[in-house]
Amino acid sequence: MPVGILLLSHPGIGPAVLAAARRALGELPLAAGAFEVPWEADPDALLAEASAAMRKVDGGEGVLLLTDLYGASPARLAGKLVHLGTPARRASGLSLPMLLRVMNYPEQALDELARTAAAGARNGVVVDDA
Repeated sequence: MPVGILLLSHPGIGPAVLAAARRALGELPLAAGAFEVPWEADPDALLAEASAAMRKVDGGEGVLLLTDLYGASPARLAGKLVHLGTPARRASGLSLPMLLRVMNYPEQALDELARTAAAGARNGVVVDDA
């Protein structure tokens, strides 16, 4: 069974990135969801709800947690989720190139998919002087 993908972000970011990926790829090869963390939220107060969202996308091989901004509330919440028992890894810097890269490698195991996510984000940044 494949890895699941959960986008944890500030309001409006995760759902928009997920919608764009669905538009670009059609049916996504990995189960994916988005969980929005309000700006003033206490990550501890959202832990049960975020855990339920994580379990919803878990295909049995763990969940890759993609967060928008390292150190912010969504990333701190993801840091708590990785300790709940479901195998999980987190990567920050959520972008469409990151998510598309992940979706192009559905056969990868959780640890390798986390590295693929980071590479997708890095390689998605291009300076075009044309």
